[in-house]
Amino acid sequence: MPKEKTTRGKGKARDTGKKKKDPNAPKRGLSAYMFFANDQRDKVREDNPGIKFGEVGKMLGEKWKTLSEKQRQPYEAKAAADKKRYEEEKAAYQVSRLLLVRRPQLIRPGRR
Repeated sequence: MPKEKTTRGKGKARDTGKKKKDPNAPKRGLSAYMFFANDQRDKVREDNPGIKFGEVGKMLGEKWKTLSEKQRQPYEAKAAADKKRYEEEKAAYQVSRLLLVRRPQLIRPGRR
């Protein structure tokens, strides 16, 4: 007797326990390396046509390791400024969320 075919995805949806990210939440600040990588990625691709995606990352990592502290300084400054921007946006976002969460408590029950 042949086995019954089973299909996936028609049962109950699994709860992964992961909260959905709020699209209004501020974006995290970039690291100094990410500013460097964004700045240098096109140059690496131009110098190495036909290079694979993973190879670009490896080359960028090698270049980053060879930079001196003086060469890294502009990227570190950009990262510090971006971190400050994120912290300010995060604080404003948390205040606005707190107001949204507390607002229903301000309405008296029975009145609308």
